[in-house]
Amino acid sequence: MLKKKFKGEKILVKTFKRRLNVALTYNVKPESTTFTEELSPVQSTDSVQTQPVIDTYAEWDTWETINALKEAIEVYHDVTLIEANDNAFEKFKSSRPDIVFNIAEGINGSSRESQIPAILDMLNIPYLGSDALTLGICLDKARTKEILSYYKIPNAKFLVIEKYKPLSNHSFEFPLIVKPISEGSSKGIFSSSLVKNYQELNDEVQRVLNEYNQPALIEEFLPGREFTVAVLGNGSEAETLPIIEILYEEFPSGVEHLYSYEAKWILDTKEKEFNVFECPAKLDKDLKKQITDIVLKTYEILRCKDWSRIDVRLDKNGVSNIIEINPLPGIMPDPTENSSFPKAARAAGMTYNEMIQSALYAACKRYNLL
Repeated sequence: MLKKKFKGEKILVKTFKRRLNVALTYNVKPESTTFTEELSPVQSTDSVQTQPVIDTYAEWDTWETINALKEAIEVYHDVTLIEANDNAFEKFKSSRPDIVFNIAEGINGSSRESQIPAILDMLNIPYLGSDALTLGICLDKARTKEILSYYKIPNAKFLVIEKYKPLSNHSFEFPLIVKPISEGSSKGIFSSSLVKNYQELNDEVQRVLNEYNQPALIEEFLPGREFTVAVLGNGSEAETLPIIEILYEEFPSGVEHLYSYEAKWILDTKEKEFNVFECPAKLDKDLKKQITDIVLKTYEILRCKDWSRIDVRLDKNGVSNIIEINPLPGIMPDPTENSSFPKAARAAGMTYNEMIQSALYAACKRYNLL
């Protein structure tokens, strides 16, 4: 039996009735060039970025994660690895797996996370996780915010800049955050992204446009507490795992209170202790309900499936605002790497393997494969 501990209760989930053929599709970090120990991004004055920047492969997974995921699935199923490259279509077509466990981030373009799901939809092959439309929308932060705003889900006031023109007047209040419009894993977000005047704002907008070759998103900074919430399941069965808080007061002196690239990938490594997370977060009843309600409503509105991780930050009035939706949540197996979804699962009483099997179970139930 798979054990889940949600809402203080233990819920038993029946094991799979048959062994499935599962394809695991992924993108793997190029080990020799993934990260460098720099605290600021590579600067460029070219109109089009031709060299990888410091965080180019931040979204992709390591072999450690891919192998841990493969081993977790193999407890109940047979697994085939299929890399998400230009050979993937033919491999899916010839192998015809029962279901695909998709963690592929894609390679090119603002719809890169949608490419594998679109292929699988074309081939009528079931897959775990959100569909191509949801993945495409959630990667485009502005489109996400437009939809959330329509449904009156609080999120920071924003502006999109597609072509550089010096900014000298707007209705926003400093400080502001500047980030690429279609990146994840804190890509493009550095300490310099928190801007306090027009000079810093214009410098950051130019940096994003030049280095990431995509529009820049400007948002008003939310100064309150920040949380990340893992969601597992579908429909009325979707549940939040224990909420994680990022304790910014524990950040080193001089480091901006952002979960930036520096914080996520440089300050927080296996070799360096970076204990800035609290799970479960210390919340009063009303705030916990406020966060849980806005997260589950966002999950439903954006039609997320099987699992996601949703980031929330409080504004100056203590109101929960959605800041990011991650329908392809990071799932690094090593607890020292502070991967949020596994951290929340452990707090819920689940092992890594149980977490993976629970997500796969939700997908299989959705496709009537049980």
